[in-house]
Amino acid sequence: MFRSLRVSASVTVVALVALWVVAARPAAHDEVTVVMRGLENPRGLAIGPEGALYVAEAGKGGPEGPGNCQIIRGLNRCYGPTGALTRVWRGKQERVATRLPSYADLTANPEVAGPNDVSFLGRGATFMTIGLGGNPTIIRPGFGPDGEVFGTLVQVAPGPSHRDFGWDDDNGPFWFGSFFARRTRAWRVVVDISAHEVEANPAGGPIDSNPFGLLAQAGARIVADAGANALLRVAANGDVSTLVVLPRPLGGPAGTVDPVPTSVVMGSDGAYYVGLLTGFPFAPNAASVYRVLPCAPPEVFAAGLQTIIDLDFGPDGSLYVLQHTSGLNPPPNVFGGPGQGLVIKIAPDGTRTTVVTGLTRPTSLLVDWDGVIYVTNNGVTIGAGEVWRIEQ
Repeated sequence: MFRSLRVSASVTVVALVALWVVAARPAAHDEVTVVMRGLENPRGLAIGPEGALYVAEAGKGGPEGPGNCQIIRGLNRCYGPTGALTRVWRGKQERVATRLPSYADLTANPEVAGPNDVSFLGRGATFMTIGLGGNPTIIRPGFGPDGEVFGTLVQVAPGPSHRDFGWDDDNGPFWFGSFFARRTRAWRVVVDISAHEVEANPAGGPIDSNPFGLLAQAGARIVADAGANALLRVAANGDVSTLVVLPRPLGGPAGTVDPVPTSVVMGSDGAYYVGLLTGFPFAPNAASVYRVLPCAPPEVFAAGLQTIIDLDFGPDGSLYVLQHTSGLNPPPNVFGGPGQGLVIKIAPDGTRTTVVTGLTRPTSLLVDWDGVIYVTNNGVTIGAGEVWRIEQ
């Protein structure tokens, strides 16, 4: 139960988290503790098998220079191995996996593509989704060999430390450039998620992949591909299949708004619950949570929401929904004013309660076994991202 974009869809999920950044305001709840600071575009949260809190950092791309950059969606975007997996354990915050791929534009509030989510399976399996945000046959070659890691599922091997190097299936661990590290832990590509979009294109339309939400289970990894508008199943042998294509939401010009699935969790009923960000114009009340069972059409579980960026179940069976922002202003601001990120609790009887307000561009949510809420705040900033611990 607990958690351990088509061109327009990918643009939605990376551009949405890069429009503008404002100062945080106090949240409306009993107690807030900042447990992580100094993060670079923090994304998915998970609790590891040892009880530590982990967060995926999408990074900050890299410097402008020959071989690093290319034009994507009209802006110069540059690669750098600045993505990371960071944890806080026994009061110590540290990056435990580094040099994961990241690209970003060079504006003041850049769009960033890199590690999106993290999920654990037992003590030895740590999985992460690496975003892409477009057509892999176009984007990847522009970043050279390092670009091949975008749009994949990677696994971090067990060990006391796993920083600064990768893992090649044929040749074992390898080191990036001149950077050297002792072999204590490594990450490797498990499967090319975006290849499924190229080959199957389950939702039709332009080729677009952006692996985002992740749920690791015995025998399979479930991925919400925000670009493909589909929920995917990655079998233990690496085979990728489509569980369901999410339907287009209401709102906006007819037939043009993408669902943009960003999150997936499993309920106590054995069904998957998938949150939709939805595409531009991000109309209020247009986003929904869908209940998904294999071999069955998706069912609306909760409608009337907006810009859903993450979900989690609490210990009492309530579903917590994180809205990246709320309210709608005319362009260019698009989304409402400061402090519009919300956490909404949907009780088993359907009652809705807003339990957290005042968040600034949050990107991930986790509810632990005691009902404590963790949320990434300032989730679209370089060096200013935080993780909040919120007592209910």
